[in-house]
Amino acid sequence: MEIIKNFVDNIHNDDYKSDYEFPVIQGESMIFPGGRKKQSLNGEWNFSVDQYDNCLRAKWFLEQETNDEGRNIPLDYAFDDWDKIIVPGVWNLAKPEYFYYEGPAVYSRRFSLEEENKGRVFLKFGAVSYEARIFLNGIFLGIHKGGSTPFTVEITTHLQAENRLIVIADNKRRKEQIPSENTDWFLYGGIYREVSLLFVTDVYIKNMKAGLIDRENGTIEVTALIEGEEKPTDSELTFSIPELNIEVTFPVSEDGTCTVYVNAENLSLWSPENPKRYQVLLTLRDKGAVKDEVTDVIGFRTIETKDRKILLNGREIFLRGACLHEETEEHGKAVTKDEIREAFQRAKNMNCNFLRLAHYPHTQWVSEIADEEGILLWEEIPVYWWIDFSNTLALNDARNQLSELISRDFNRASVIIWSVGNENPDTDARYQFMKDLAETAKKLDPSRLITAACLVDTVNLRISDRLENHLDIIGLNEYYGWYDPDYEKLTEILNGSHPGKPVIISEFGADGYQADKSGRKNVRGSEEEQEKIYQRQVELFRKTDYIKGTTPWILYDFRTPKRLGAYQKGYNIKGLVTADRKREKPAFEVMKNFYEEIKNHEGSDRETV
Repeated sequence: MEIIKNFVDNIHNDDYKSDYEFPVIQGESMIFPGGRKKQSLNGEWNFSVDQYDNCLRAKWFLEQETNDEGRNIPLDYAFDDWDKIIVPGVWNLAKPEYFYYEGPAVYSRRFSLEEENKGRVFLKFGAVSYEARIFLNGIFLGIHKGGSTPFTVEITTHLQAENRLIVIADNKRRKEQIPSENTDWFLYGGIYREVSLLFVTDVYIKNMKAGLIDRENGTIEVTALIEGEEKPTDSELTFSIPELNIEVTFPVSEDGTCTVYVNAENLSLWSPENPKRYQVLLTLRDKGAVKDEVTDVIGFRTIETKDRKILLNGREIFLRGACLHEETEEHGKAVTKDEIREAFQRAKNMNCNFLRLAHYPHTQWVSEIADEEGILLWEEIPVYWWIDFSNTLALNDARNQLSELISRDFNRASVIIWSVGNENPDTDARYQFMKDLAETAKKLDPSRLITAACLVDTVNLRISDRLENHLDIIGLNEYYGWYDPDYEKLTEILNGSHPGKPVIISEFGADGYQADKSGRKNVRGSEEEQEKIYQRQVELFRKTDYIKGTTPWILYDFRTPKRLGAYQKGYNIKGLVTADRKREKPAFEVMKNFYEEIKNHEGSDRETV
């Protein structure tokens, strides 16, 4: 029986996405960017929300004007006539009607190469929320999942004199994603970090990592990966630190992997008090001719734990911190370098030496500027609240985001902690999921500490989580005085727990609403109540010797659709500073004074060493 194909495919085909699920762009695709020739693709792009996914359904990216029979068809789009939007940026703040929009949206722009290309060209995105499908000149290049980590895709063979680049960004929440369907922050959409072209040679240095592994002898481990159409037949790498007169040459193995150990005499160790960094170069030569070179600016330090202590460069340190979301009122998630520096200065004014970057990878600018400024960092992936822990897709997503984050920030001295999750229930499925991530992090980077922000055992009133056995530091989120007003429970938890490793109180705090002009004070959620809760909290912290760091929730108020009360009005108002960053609440002073005590105590201890 003949089947009459009497339908329009893009209307009736519910499997339209199946052609756009592979290839998947993952962490192993990343190209080391330092020292590369680049061409920026930031600036104005054409943009339209695409609520019904018509770009994929009707294959707009082909820009066809005729159907299969050669007949003219009407066009439902005109990329170059669409509204303009700035990249990097979030669409939520571009127009009021986009503010709460979640779903697919289409970005388009034309570009040509600024100069003739003689090697290979890669397209690099700092981050796209959450799924990104990439098309160049009508060709589907692949899909990247994970809204906060960078990715690259090669475009060499698809380039033309004039090029059309299309990105379909989709920030829809899904059960199998990381994060899942329920979060307590604003899920911004768009291409919100930088976009550029990277130009490399036919055979190139794909990755370069360098870190201090032996403080006493100043031993630096350098690893590199060489890739290309053909491996050089007679090639070698030279690693150099000009300031220290270091230059070491070593051969490239047949599989392109390379490791060398360099002894650096008179190495000045990086620390918050001395954020010393060195320019490093890695040069690839074949038969004496330079083939490729990458550069970076790296600080060298060690981080470890011993019993209940955290040791930076062998000295005990208390992590005086705060939690921080990647958001400002003006730019949303597309924060600027000036806004990052402003946040760091605010933290330093509170006597901080540490920030917990919640709850997803922040822009790489944060770790780069933290290296400059001497701010220690806790970085994490958004394994947040409930996740479909038995779902392999969710685990693969989490693993990939973790590997992309570690690859991006491996050379940053400021990053001392990888966190694999936040406030997840201690179930068997979650234990296996998180154990896998902790082991993955340690395998990818044994030089840093692993943690997770765990929940209190509210039944037995103890610090207790099976995941602790796979962590270097226990993160503990507790909100006594706020969600549970009984401070005696917190006293019992802290006194009755005997962890064998250091604990960071990774979240505590309360709403801080400014009293209105009628003089209402000391009401539920007021700044006065917030201040009192902080005072009670730090009293208990002073008495608990295994607490080696605190990060109050949170430095700034921030947007969240979960908080729609009369006082919150779409914001989490637990910040120590208002969302406009103009006013410090009284609790800010409590933490500032607490940290000053600790800072002065550490200073007196060091004078006697």
